[in-house]
Amino acid sequence: MPKLDESLLTGLPPFSRLDRQQIREILNQATSRRYEEGAEIFREGHDAERFFLLLDGYLRVIRTTPGGDQIIVLHISPGQLFGIAPALQRTTYPATAVAAAESIALSWPVRLWHPFITTYEGFATESYKTLGRRLGEIQTTLTEMATQAVEQRVAAVLLRMVNQSGQKTGEGIAIGFPVTRNNISEMTGTTLHTVSRLLSAWEKDGIVRSTRKRIVVTDPHRLVMIGEPRG
Repeated sequence: MPKLDESLLTGLPPFSRLDRQQIREILNQATSRRYEEGAEIFREGHDAERFFLLLDGYLRVIRTTPGGDQIIVLHISPGQLFGIAPALQRTTYPATAVAAAESIALSWPVRLWHPFITTYEGFATESYKTLGRRLGEIQTTLTEMATQAVEQRVAAVLLRMVNQSGQKTGEGIAIGFPVTRNNISEMTGTTLHTVSRLLSAWEKDGIVRSTRKRIVVTDPHRLVMIGEPRG
């Protein structure tokens, strides 16, 4: 494998307080791997043997309900740690990670977690900040499913994906990774039929444009209005 350059990690929050020699030490212990869209990186309940850093692409994090349904609870962007089961004091992964687009990730054996958090300044602090944000996002998703109407939930997840990965185009703001109507149904706890009906109606109203794996928000303000909680 070609030698990884220190610039890959320089400036990323978990490593931002480290000098180049320390980053070199971390990279020398890393494994780099490319994942095709749809590839499973690890599975919920399996032994947590490695922890990861996403360099490029986007990931979906999926939880399985007691009834066997799959829910997409969040997405992970480049520059973020994931699969950090040791931070939760777990020996197994709490969710499944799947590449939402072609992705590249670094990983390290889980035995290095404790040396990393004790040796490298800022690594532990940023790791636990990341964990806290994600737990908050998951709680928001679950609260929306329990309290909001379907159209509010669908609008909210589209807006989250736009805020996370949006790319300006001539049509509006495109979600920066492939997303299907089935993906949206798994994010909102609703049926594929309902998601298709909503997106078709919003497309007629000029709020979104969608194809098989691409969604563009053409009128973000109106989508925000749809997603607002109603008293």
